[in-house]
Amino acid sequence: MSGNAYVGRFAPSPTGPLHRGSVIAALASYLDARSAGGTWRLRIDDVDSGRARADAAADIRRALEALGLHWDGPVQYQDPHRDQYEHALERLREKRRAYPCACTRREIAAVASMGPAGMIYPGICREGLPAGRGARSWRFAMPAGTLSFRDRHAGSQSLEAATGIGDFIIRRGDGLHAYHLAMVVDDAALGVTDVVRGGDLLPATFPQLALQQSLDLPTPRYLHLPIAVDPGGRKLSKTNGAPPVDLTHPGATLIDALTFLGQSPAAEIAGAPPREVLEWAVTAWRPAHIPRSSEVRV
Repeated sequence: MSGNAYVGRFAPSPTGPLHRGSVIAALASYLDARSAGGTWRLRIDDVDSGRARADAAADIRRALEALGLHWDGPVQYQDPHRDQYEHALERLREKRRAYPCACTRREIAAVASMGPAGMIYPGICREGLPAGRGARSWRFAMPAGTLSFRDRHAGSQSLEAATGIGDFIIRRGDGLHAYHLAMVVDDAALGVTDVVRGGDLLPATFPQLALQQSLDLPTPRYLHLPIAVDPGGRKLSKTNGAPPVDLTHPGATLIDALTFLGQSPAAEIAGAPPREVLEWAVTAWRPAHIPRSSEVRV
């Protein structure tokens, strides 16, 4: 990183209300930014319009406000930026880093191997569409070589790009731009210098690094947190039915998240309102105290 002022962000998908795991990620991102004297932005990642819900986006904003996690500047949304994503795709086409693909998910699943970030596309359409087949999606042509970064929590990470990730989708069959492309374009537009998020997204960093390099975009620093899992070992998520966060006692909810993050909340903030809890937490924030385990049961 250069001497750029810290810009962090919280970027939830509006598919349901905040749950305990998402509050942990939001709080860590907020504290990391505020302790550095930086800016903390809120982006609603609604690029997948088929799953996005306007009421969920409003619920997320209300929950953050109730917890005292006030963001800087206007809330950003992905939906108005589709022309920017298409421009990025065009740049990748010009650089021969994108190509059309005719394959269905079922066809790929029948022959693909699995990597850290999911199915590895076997390159069927990389040299051209099969005869008689039309394009369904667009893929990123992953260059050969090793992708590496140093995570602030998990340490050095590296992966052989072509065999560990393969050529991933950047525009889907329904015409929507994919998560990785939208993410890197929006982070660059916001000037994000630091990304703090759940460890389940660590594998996603590799395709995002590849896109950043191909689009000549800056690469933020990354800090991936332990994943909060239920007693059965399942990640707390909307998909797994994690309940909405309890906002009737927002100070206690923050203290619970601080405890998960290994920050050892002081006795004097027990029962305190969110403002007082956050004032203490910003001063006391120590990323080195985050548990080393990749998963923590809650």
